[in-house]
Amino acid sequence: MRAILFFMSLLVSLGGYAQQGYEVSGTVTGKNSKIVLVGVQVTNQETKESKLTDKNGQYQIRIVDGKNTLVFSYVGYLNQRVVVNNRSHIDVALVQQNIRLDEEIVMKYNSSRKNVLVGRAYGTKPMSGQFESYQKIKENKFIDPIQEPLSTFSADVNAASYSNVRRFINSGNLPDKDAVRIEEMINYFQYQIAAPKSGEPVNIVTELTKAPWNTNHELMRVTLKARDLPSGQLKASNLVFLIDVSGSMMGPGRLPLVKSSLKMLIDQLRDVDRVAIVTYAGAASVKLESTSGKDKMKIKSAIDELEAGGSTAGAAGIKRAYEIANRHFIKDGNNRVILASDGDFNVGESSDESMEELIRKESKSGMSLTVLGYGMGNLKDSKMEVLANKGHGNYAYIDNISEARKALVTEFGGTLFTVAKDVKIQVEFNPSYVQAYRLVGYENRLLEAEDFNNDKEMGGDMGVGHTVTALYEIVPVGIASDMVGTVDALKYQQQRKNQVNMKKNGELATVKFRYKEPQGQKSRLQQQVVAAKPIALNNVSEDLRFASSVAELGLLLRNSDFKQKSDFDQLIARAKASKGADEEGYRAEFIRLAENARDLIKAMY
Repeated sequence: MRAILFFMSLLVSLGGYAQQGYEVSGTVTGKNSKIVLVGVQVTNQETKESKLTDKNGQYQIRIVDGKNTLVFSYVGYLNQRVVVNNRSHIDVALVQQNIRLDEEIVMKYNSSRKNVLVGRAYGTKPMSGQFESYQKIKENKFIDPIQEPLSTFSADVNAASYSNVRRFINSGNLPDKDAVRIEEMINYFQYQIAAPKSGEPVNIVTELTKAPWNTNHELMRVTLKARDLPSGQLKASNLVFLIDVSGSMMGPGRLPLVKSSLKMLIDQLRDVDRVAIVTYAGAASVKLESTSGKDKMKIKSAIDELEAGGSTAGAAGIKRAYEIANRHFIKDGNNRVILASDGDFNVGESSDESMEELIRKESKSGMSLTVLGYGMGNLKDSKMEVLANKGHGNYAYIDNISEARKALVTEFGGTLFTVAKDVKIQVEFNPSYVQAYRLVGYENRLLEAEDFNNDKEMGGDMGVGHTVTALYEIVPVGIASDMVGTVDALKYQQQRKNQVNMKKNGELATVKFRYKEPQGQKSRLQQQVVAAKPIALNNVSEDLRFASSVAELGLLLRNSDFKQKSDFDQLIARAKASKGADEEGYRAEFIRLAENARDLIKAMY
């Protein structure tokens, strides 16, 4: 009897163990290279639970029983399915897809001398057609104000780079250096700036302190703040959702996330707003004709029905979307196409130049473009940035549902409603105090000096409540710095240089900016003088200290030629001290991101 009871007890115990499951662990490498792969997605096919391999290529995942199947997937490698077969340790070697000969793999070594794949360089492309592309960035250099006293650029409120960089780091990879656009990282965050007064749409704030990565240099902040408007005062919207449903949009982080994102946006709409839906894969089609915002269930149902498959007729989709948007154009309203895609236009009229010309033409008639980027492994960031810049709009990269909420709910007005367009900034530096200056970021927003007063030259747009921040690193007169280049003495220009009128008037620089009203054609000018009196870094605003931390992280991630004494621990400590109220937790998330980036880089040596 006791033996029977013991046997029954044993069966119950084993049954409970089987029900609870157990952990399976292992290491994932490349089959031929033996490189450990960081950020491989390991999915239990039965439970749908997913884990990512860590910096050593290791994973650990729970299974229900020994018959579960694990799926290993990684960009550029063939998916591999493995039946557990009651094992608790499973090492996997993934087979790489055929790739182009000019593909470059970013390689580093960790302390255990194992090769670690930490990311893919610019222009990588598996033969399947999936690769990510980024516009090449040539960093701004230090400029002599005697030779070039004016720095001119288009104000930019895009924030796509920050969420894209976050996606890389959170998956255990370092970002492509050209994916790191420092100005977009800075402008991802909101700053505590007073609203503009006297009915002006934009306010300007400046500060001057010591550069944290080189205390012999100075750091100047220029921030513009757009006015806030209550939702009741927002103009009626005529929106067209242009949704990529091609095969490249299959899988998590792509079309399913697009659906969830746009349904969040639908909840913000009013009865006076209208929405149409155009989709494109092998061809463009109208999924939903323009519908009132009060019919939210009808719009959401149309979104729920979307499925991915086919090639990518991006040009045809954009043309169709603009046709519908123009058909329902609201005079003095918010007329906007919202493109949700990974940017892969591979059928029809698909060059950056042709898309740019089409978007630019439509923007002149009052039609704006908002671009929402999705997906990983095949993100065409370079194309999407071009479209947004030329379409009087903005570009956000949506890597998770929290980012969708930020862009389309928390910052709804700023994303979709313009209060100032063609915003340009021009700074004149006084050579009496400034030996050299460098604009941090904005490499693809630079303008010629004469473009500032040319109302035919486009600038950036600012939405409701948005802020735009730019940082300048300055080498003061009399400071010896190896950051400042030298040239031989000029034979013919020397006399002219000696005749420059040097004014010691206490003015470091004059900041000017131009903007137009949303429906206006003539720009207005505002300006502010920056005194040549730097304030200690600990005494400037929390905003400037935090923004400098974000810029410093960007310099390190780019391995910038101008990073000088940039340091992870230094920037993390400064970010923690300047986090402020942080109600939404975005600054706290940045601190964790910087810590992860620091540890990831340490692990590679």
